[in-house]
Amino acid sequence: MCFDLDSLPPIPEIAGAAVSHDDLVLESPDGTRFAAFSATPDEPSGVGIVILPDVRGLYRFYEELALRFAERGSAALAIDYFGRTAGVGKRSDDFEYMPHVEQTTPGGIQENVGAAVARLRSPEGGSCRVLFTVGFCFGGSNSWLSAAAGHGLAGAIGFYGRPGPGRDGSPGPTQRAGELAAPILGLMGGDDPAIPVEEVTAFDEALDAAGVEHEVVVYPGAPHSFFDRKYEEYAADSEDAWQRVLAFLERYS
Repeated sequence: MCFDLDSLPPIPEIAGAAVSHDDLVLESPDGTRFAAFSATPDEPSGVGIVILPDVRGLYRFYEELALRFAERGSAALAIDYFGRTAGVGKRSDDFEYMPHVEQTTPGGIQENVGAAVARLRSPEGGSCRVLFTVGFCFGGSNSWLSAAAGHGLAGAIGFYGRPGPGRDGSPGPTQRAGELAAPILGLMGGDDPAIPVEEVTAFDEALDAAGVEHEVVVYPGAPHSFFDRKYEEYAADSEDAWQRVLAFLERYS
């Protein structure tokens, strides 16, 4: 899990922003029902964002992140991965997520992303015309891979996603760079033992070789999951990363 259960995004709330939110159950094209959290501005901009959580799936950090996006005018939908194995109900703090992570498949995750994209494009989801994904850790890798899944994305953002092959040996974003059909933003910790800088460099070079518009940023000394309000020593890195996210959304919207 990237974040502690009491962690929050290091993004200031906008007091008085007119935002609606709701717990949803969506259905993927393969018939799987899965949980999601929707946050919608009362005056939508036409931009929609699918949020892909870390290995624990949907919990408070990502619901709060959806609200922060909505306060800034973008409809946001944070999705869960485990409807196929753990159902759609709320989970306790001691939820053992790894057995469920191990049963996910790249195709199944993209089925969920596709359902979220369809919801955001619908009148109920905000009639979004421009769609992005943003993900963290496990979700970061799958956010980038969403650009190769035919969703018609305007861009894909990943915080400290693994660029290399997946747990099952399936090709990762580096190996599939030539298939990524949208601009890419990568925000990485320079002191992340799980993702050596050499892997990040290889991803950057693969995107260059494939001609994919991209920006891959490495924050020296920052660990995995630095984007956390509790990590005050990385507040400047988090603020820079957030501003890059907002600039990316504006550039490609």
